Amino acid sequence: MTDIAITGASGRVGRQAIEALSDGERDLALFSHSESADLETTPIEVSDRESVHDALEGYDAVVHLAANPDPRAEWDALSDPNVEGVYNVYEAAVANDLERVVFASSNHAVNMGNAVSSIRPESTIGTPEVVRPDDPPDPDTYYGVTKVFGEAMGSYYAKRHGLDVVNLRIGWLLTRDELRQECADRDGAGERFARAMWLSPADCRRVIRAAATHSLERTPLTAHGISNNADRFLSLTETMLELGYRPRDDSNEVLED
Repeated sequence: MTDIAITGASGRVGRQAIEALSDGERDLALFSHSESADLETTPIEVSDRESVHDALEGYDAVVHLAANPDPRAEWDALSDPNVEGVYNVYEAAVANDLERVVFASSNHAVNMGNAVSSIRPESTIGTPEVVRPDDPPDPDTYYGVTKVFGEAMGSYYAKRHGLDVVNLRIGWLLTRDELRQECADRDGAGERFARAMWLSPADCRRVIRAAATHSLERTPLTAHGISNNADRFLSLTETMLELGYRPRDDSNEVLED
């Protein structure tokens, strides 16, 4: 696998994906909804089916990060990029004979049982229950619902069309300083969520590289993408075993330093 397209390339996770995959072993194509002064990307509306089809022509894989990332967004703001866009990417992947789709899912696809409420999705109550990748979905918001939809689409296209699919449930990407600030500004439930869901930039690069390049024993594969946090409740065992992911950072070590 040599050529990889990245949608949402100018976003926070997208920039880590670029760094993770810019090792000279593959060619990258960068697509983004909005222009950025410091990054050259090709504009794309993922809700435009024809544009997505043309964008993915000639590539072996796509890391699909483009979406409305707001957990508090209403349905009308989510349906085009997060639902139609996912369908368009999978259809284009099949039409262009891609081998793999890495879909940026989210912890919000499985967080309702551990959240204070859908009004406060970035929060964790009491002692949260461990969530494993193959547990039933439990979305905490409309945003989470769209991510469950994306995972279901991945399952369909993997089984119907033979695509390699990784549903990567990405945690909360923050620098160390941002993590410290978030925890200082939040109440107990908010701090517990931040500690559990933290994904360091370095671990973000590691897990995206693994999701995009590691050989898969089964497809679709759902994997949790967080750091090695002592307070995590998303299981990392499956991600480590099936993708060879080796996270090195821990929110507790950052906050107790």
